[in-house]
Amino acid sequence: MNLFWREIRAHRKALIIWCIGALILVAAGMNKFAVYSSSGQSMTEVISKMPKSLQVLLGMGPFDLATADGYYAFLFIYLVLMATIHAALIGSSVIAKEERDRTSEFLIVKPISRSTIITAKLLAALTNVLFINIITLISSIVFVNYFGKGVYQPSHIFILIAGMFILQLIFMLLGTGIGALSQKPKSAPSITVIVLFVTYLLSMIIDLNSKLDFLQYFTPFKYFEAKNLLIANSFSLVFVIISILIMAALLKLTYNGYQKRDFR
Repeated sequence: MNLFWREIRAHRKALIIWCIGALILVAAGMNKFAVYSSSGQSMTEVISKMPKSLQVLLGMGPFDLATADGYYAFLFIYLVLMATIHAALIGSSVIAKEERDRTSEFLIVKPISRSTIITAKLLAALTNVLFINIITLISSIVFVNYFGKGVYQPSHIFILIAGMFILQLIFMLLGTGIGALSQKPKSAPSITVIVLFVTYLLSMIIDLNSKLDFLQYFTPFKYFEAKNLLIANSFSLVFVIISILIMAALLKLTYNGYQKRDFR
């Protein structure tokens, strides 16, 4: 438990900054919605005239941007990117923090098993991820309700944020897995973020070419897309099962990799 709180304290400043960033992103994004709405300008019509490649690059989907729900769905991909990057970084850094900071002896001298150490670190990372998710959920409800003048469906926000949480867990565990296996602690966060952006880029390529739909199983960003979640108002069972299998595999990889790790 002391190790858990040690990790929480070590990352609290970064957590506060990320939470503020998420809050600002939601507030600024929904404020733009209010500005466009008051001007009478039809964003949906403007967006529809853009080339498809530009629409994909901007994260546009078949949303009604004249509604608070639709505009929030457009904003959602940016929230997902922020949240998953944070999850990837916290996951990869929490595992190799002592080696990176050259304080490995702190763990070596403690009379606790490596399984206990990794469990405490995982719980600390999960707490950080959950905190970001809750802050994003609360700020989303507050600002969508405020700028949308109460005209929105709360269920849309809940299902989107729930999908984001699963993505956060996937990339957090990807980070812990890479962190546990990497012999160069400083490189683990970079590698994890590169993998994240490669999978995000793949999701955009799939959107540009429908013939590549079969590749959607290789990028988590396609599992919980706003357009699919809002249309079905539920998760795809296939993608939920795949997500659980990925997380289970990464969790096992984390424990196994950490057990065999040579502290330096």
